Amino acid sequence: MSNQTRSGEKWKSYLKHPGSLIVMLLVMLSAIATFAVLLFLIAYILINGVPHIKPSLFALKYTSENASLMPALINTVIMTLFSLLIAVPFGIFSAIFLVEYAGKGNKFVGVIRLTAETLSGIPSIVYGLFGMLFFVNTLGWGFSLLAGAFTLAIMILPLIMRTTEEALKAVPDSFREGSFGLGAGKLRTVFKIVLPSAIPGILAGIILAVGRIVGETAALIYTAGTVAQVPSSVLGSGRTLAVHMYNLSSEGLYMDQAYATAVILLILVVGINTLSSVIARKLTKA
Repeated sequence: MSNQTRSGEKWKSYLKHPGSLIVMLLVMLSAIATFAVLLFLIAYILINGVPHIKPSLFALKYTSENASLMPALINTVIMTLFSLLIAVPFGIFSAIFLVEYAGKGNKFVGVIRLTAETLSGIPSIVYGLFGMLFFVNTLGWGFSLLAGAFTLAIMILPLIMRTTEEALKAVPDSFREGSFGLGAGKLRTVFKIVLPSAIPGILAGIILAVGRIVGETAALIYTAGTVAQVPSSVLGSGRTLAVHMYNLSSEGLYMDQAYATAVILLILVVGINTLSSVIARKLTKA
């Protein structure tokens, strides 16, 4: 059957059922509107930001003359890696426990899931306030990358845990049964069979977490501070790209540099997502 014949039959079916036609048109309009808004945002940022990208923006030292973003860019990479280093192991191991070891109908599991869903809905400013009161003041870390990283780790932990849990649930039970049938134990089955099969879903959650880390401002203003320099240690204060862009735009004197920073931030997120996708494909093939 040719494609033209199939298309003709589909349209005849839509005409017989006007409700289906309306739903199809709404779906198409929604997809087009979503793509158009995304394209507009990207184009607006690029048009306003690319002309203002200059070598002075990449100077290692920030001054009021160059408004360099390089210290903020380095801090963003450090903050992202440090936060993931803390949150990813806890999130993955928690999900493994919930899916593979906890019994079905366990009330404790229900409490953990309810807590994770509640934490996902808490505004970031609340996390920032908690981080300032606990990490900055109580533990005495001060405004530092360490305090910011731990605060962000708590923020992204529910996201990583839930996405990993869903990825593990998507692995067919036949994989586990086949492994058990060949004599493998529970631990070996989880880490050699189940976990590798769930890697694409886990990395999808990590990519979402990276997006939240890179775009976070409120929580970091309260915990990491806004100093425009690369700290000498993790206990030093430093701003990320999002905080840097917020400070430039709020001052109103460096709008051109703020747009240029937005372009670099966009490129950074796309680059991280692309790298994660490449790693996911290689791990899946392996």
